[in-house]
Amino acid sequence: MKLEFHHINFVSEDVDRLHDFYTQVLGLDDIPIQSFPRPDATSSSGYDGKIRFATDGNMQMHLATKDLNVAFKNGEVINPIERGHIAFRTDDIAAFMALLESKSIPYSDYGTAFAKEWHQVFFHDPEGNVIEVHQSVG
Repeated sequence: MKLEFHHINFVSEDVDRLHDFYTQVLGLDDIPIQSFPRPDATSSSGYDGKIRFATDGNMQMHLATKDLNVAFKNGEVINPIERGHIAFRTDDIAAFMALLESKSIPYSDYGTAFAKEWHQVFFHDPEGNVIEVHQSVG
């Protein structure tokens, strides 16, 4: 099972202001929203907040509207857009979930609720920071 850094997610009440800072001050490149197909959010699944993306060419930044109700809406425990998170990509999400289970680390399996082409799980590190691991499924 391979694991590599993929992105950092910051949340904000003003996503455009945050995106402008990272692109105009730090010189990161914009990633068009069309590069990230999202499923339609419903009253009980997904996330319909604004998201913007930036990159240095390797790592990505995902900038999202803070939403304190996402976990409740999706029937999960961990909210990845309450305080933000760091993310890793794997080539075997099932093996990674089995690893979490073998270590007794609880996680929230959002599947493809947020991204049509990614199966995402979220869990906490020992300090309570949210971590995402996802596998490309598209």
